[in-house]
Amino acid sequence: MPHTSSYDAPGNARGGYVGRFAPSPSGPLHRGSLVAALASLLDARAHGGLWRLRIEDTDTPRMMPGGATRILRTLERFGFQWDGEVVLQSRRGAAYEHAWAQLAAQGRVYRCTCTRREIADSGAPGVDGAPVYPGTCRTHPPDGQRPAAWRLRVDDSVIEFDDRQAGRQVQALAEEVGDFIVKRADGIWAYQLAAVVDDAEAGITDVVRGADLLASTARQIFLQTLLDLPTPRYLHVPLVTLASGEKLSKQTGAAALDDEDVLESLEAAAAHLGLSVEPVDAIEEFWAKAIPAWRGRYMNERENPSVSELERR
Repeated sequence: MPHTSSYDAPGNARGGYVGRFAPSPSGPLHRGSLVAALASLLDARAHGGLWRLRIEDTDTPRMMPGGATRILRTLERFGFQWDGEVVLQSRRGAAYEHAWAQLAAQGRVYRCTCTRREIADSGAPGVDGAPVYPGTCRTHPPDGQRPAAWRLRVDDSVIEFDDRQAGRQVQALAEEVGDFIVKRADGIWAYQLAAVVDDAEAGITDVVRGADLLASTARQIFLQTLLDLPTPRYLHVPLVTLASGEKLSKQTGAAALDDEDVLESLEAAAAHLGLSVEPVDAIEEFWAKAIPAWRGRYMNERENPSVSELERR
């Protein structure tokens, strides 16, 4: 029988709520990223918690000059207020190296020289249609001369968790993903490893982000288990899409947010999240109305007790 890893707790054992938003400065914020930012901040404030900001700038070939500064200015213009200092992933290489060394000591990582074409030709479709890695370099290790990525060796674990929006999720990593990359051939740390290490160090209890990352959550929980790190709660919110159904993103030509149209953009993002927020005349009024609207839409009775329950205490 495969081992089953479950996570059902309402938060981890560290105490109060800590959320985060982690944009990549490969381009300016757009309508889709505004929805993700709004959801994560509203959830943090509705729980009376902290909201951290992390800039995921490890993929240096894709970074836009001045991109991080532009993101911070846009968030400030839209009334977002984060807690503590902004974390730059580009300065956290030592933390990722330490985590990689732990995985190596467990015999969990190995070199891989397979190209995307080779994997696509030999791997069956897995989660989100991406090909499952067939284990080529696991069974036939490459020579030590060619540039190689490092893959994490998965096992027959079945990862289960409850997403606050999508419900119960079950994923068999070996069958649906295969061994996945934790360090690229160009030396850049992969998203899965970096996000797990950063969330743990920041004490993140709740991750609120777009639904496109739901399928990667099982990989992150598997890494958390191997590294003996806490697992946060997850909530994946609906994506902003094009008329074709494709995700709105920098790659699909998403326009930058208009700093002159702040309230309309915030109200549109709230409506996309299913929040009923009356039109207002100032940014401060929007936030004052949006937080209780979030409580009513996304928080259960245990998190959001009624007035009568509060009176009985």
